[in-house]
Amino acid sequence: MKPYKACSCRDPETKRLLGKKCPNLPKKGHGGWYARYEAPKSASGNRRQPRVGPYTTETECKKELAKVLGTAANPKAHDERKTTLGEYLERRYKWRTSEAETGEGLKKSTLDSEREAIDLYLNPGLGHIKVVDLDDEHIRELYAAMRKINRPDERTERTEVLRRLQEVRAVRDGKRLHSRPISESRIRRVHAVLHGALADASKLSKIRTDNPADGVWRSKGGKRKQGRAKPLLWTSERVEQWEKTGVIPAKVMVWTSDQCGAFLDFAEASEERLYPAFVLDAYYGPRRGELVGAEEQDLSLERKRLHVLQAQSDDELDDTKTEAGYRQIPLHDGLVTVLKAWHKRKLRERFQWGEAYQDAGRVFCYEDGTALKPEYLSSRFRILIERYGNIRAKAEEGWSVERIARKYRTTEAAVEVALRMPLPPIRLHDLRHGAATMLIASGVDDKFVSEVLGHASVSFTKDVYAVVAEELAEDATRRIAAFIPRQNRLSAVGASTVPSGG
Repeated sequence: MKPYKACSCRDPETKRLLGKKCPNLPKKGHGGWYARYEAPKSASGNRRQPRVGPYTTETECKKELAKVLGTAANPKAHDERKTTLGEYLERRYKWRTSEAETGEGLKKSTLDSEREAIDLYLNPGLGHIKVVDLDDEHIRELYAAMRKINRPDERTERTEVLRRLQEVRAVRDGKRLHSRPISESRIRRVHAVLHGALADASKLSKIRTDNPADGVWRSKGGKRKQGRAKPLLWTSERVEQWEKTGVIPAKVMVWTSDQCGAFLDFAEASEERLYPAFVLDAYYGPRRGELVGAEEQDLSLERKRLHVLQAQSDDELDDTKTEAGYRQIPLHDGLVTVLKAWHKRKLRERFQWGEAYQDAGRVFCYEDGTALKPEYLSSRFRILIERYGNIRAKAEEGWSVERIARKYRTTEAAVEVALRMPLPPIRLHDLRHGAATMLIASGVDDKFVSEVLGHASVSFTKDVYAVVAEELAEDATRRIAAFIPRQNRLSAVGASTVPSGG
């Protein structure tokens, strides 16, 4: 089993291979390193001593020999040494499909997502590589190529892996059907498929002893993903400091109930078309993809329920983030009224568009009935917040309400709402955090909050939101105490603190 050096030179007279006897082997760069190992006997009982190599150095040969010896005791693993990743992925997909047909396996949507990952990324990028030869460098190269698709450096930094990925992209009339860059979340989903396949290759099929996909994924900056960032409340003190410096205290910020109310009032007064979606998000916190993916058949205004069954991920419908995401959201009377008005508006738009109307069957859609892009909802949210801030800035410069309304093509009522109080910035997703915080602070049962938000457990809900909900309650208490001015401060406290007189 000791590595040895050999070459393919032949004897000038006998024409036989010299192999290990070549006199030029001591020369640098001549020949390669090989090794033989004892493999399980064949079906007929014959001895087998396969050879690995050639390798450039003895160290490389020893490393590969160690891998081989790890699976040499398994006859099946030896027979699978030439199996490519593409062949194994197809075989594994057939297993999983047959399991699904019995009702015990994966859902069709999950299998379809896995099929797409195999066809668009794993097969063209890595399918030709043998399972035993695949390493972490191959995987990192694939993900690096995926990040270049539909980006400016796609043509200037074209690699062989990127070229193969480009060849399988769907086109129509010479243009790609999907022209957006590939998101990190999609790369994570592809990685999950690859990691699962290599785990099966290691633990079930015994083709190799390790999983080269372990530890490949890193969060931004090359660091391991840290714990979940917990929300921080936009208290009056933090808002005052933000107005002075422009610095946002934390990555995840949550509005107080007054701030959230000001935003919704502003959106309504601005006649924002997607105001109903923001109201639903602010009160019950569905995820952005769940808002965009909600279908009309899953909304019952009579029963006052929205059944969350799916989510829009990028350009396609997918399952909810977790199994707990399948849930029903109760709707209060005020929200039902808003959604009924929204339904009437969609009917008017359908009439105006006529035959050009394309009904996607979604609760929230574009004016022509087509399905919303998730990012469009976020962009409308950002626009409203930026406009709110711009209105306040113009008012500080002395502009009149009428002039500001004309400048930003909005209503005077919206301007008046914006002048009531400052509105610090948050992300659309932070409306979900705010909904959880306000539900808990209002005294709603933790289990109910967890179910409405689609969390996997009540403990997760309490761990993430309990502190900020308590802070929200304390902030409200301070504002209530300061709301009524009193000359005699003693009369504002409990009677037990008032001195008894003679």
